[in-house]
Amino acid sequence: MNPSAVLPPLPDPERRTWLLATAGAGGIAAVGAATPLVASLAPSERARSQGAAVEVDIGDIPAGGMKAVEWRGKPVWILRRTPEMLASLQALAPRLADPGSQRDDLQPALRNVGRSSRPEFLVVIGICTHLGCSPSFTPAGGERPAPDADWPGGFFCPCHGSTFDLAGRVFKNKPAPTNLEVPPHHYLGDARLLIGEPGPT
Repeated sequence: MNPSAVLPPLPDPERRTWLLATAGAGGIAAVGAATPLVASLAPSERARSQGAAVEVDIGDIPAGGMKAVEWRGKPVWILRRTPEMLASLQALAPRLADPGSQRDDLQPALRNVGRSSRPEFLVVIGICTHLGCSPSFTPAGGERPAPDADWPGGFFCPCHGSTFDLAGRVFKNKPAPTNLEVPPHHYLGDARLLIGEPGPT
C-alpha cells in the first residue's frame, strides 16, 4: 500500500504561516472581546462600597441621643441609652412578643435584655419588620405624641402601628412579626464602631 495515498499532504510553509497568523489573530480578538464582558460581570465600585463595612464615631452621641448612618442602603440607628432607659427594659418582658430575641438570628451574646454587647449602645436597622416602613424614635415624655398612655419610650411605626421598645423588641399584638434587626457590628475602641462585620470570636 502506498503511504502517500493514506496521509494528507503537508501544507506548504507559506500556507502554514498564514494559518498560524489567522489563528493567532482570532485568539487575540476573542480575548479582546471577552475582557469587557468579564469586567462587566464584576461588581461596580458603587456596589462594592454599598456592601462595605461602615466605621462610625460614636463618641459624640449624647446620653439619650441617637445617630443614624447608612449601611448597604439601609438606615442603621445607634442609640446611646441612659441608665433610666436601660432600667425600663427589665419590666417590659410580659408586653413583648419575643423578649429573649429567640426568633432573631443573632450572636448568642446579643440575646440579652438590651440586645447589645455594650449595654449603653443599641445598634439596629431602622426598618420595620412588617412592610419595610421607617419607625420614629419616640422617647418617653418627648415632644412626639406617645402611641400609648403608658408608653415607656422606644420606636413607633406610624404606617401600621407597630411599636418597639428601647432594645428594638416588638410589642405583642402588633403587625411587625419580629424585633428590629441587629446588623453585624463590633467596637474598634471606646468611641469607634464598625458596622457590617461581626466581632472576633
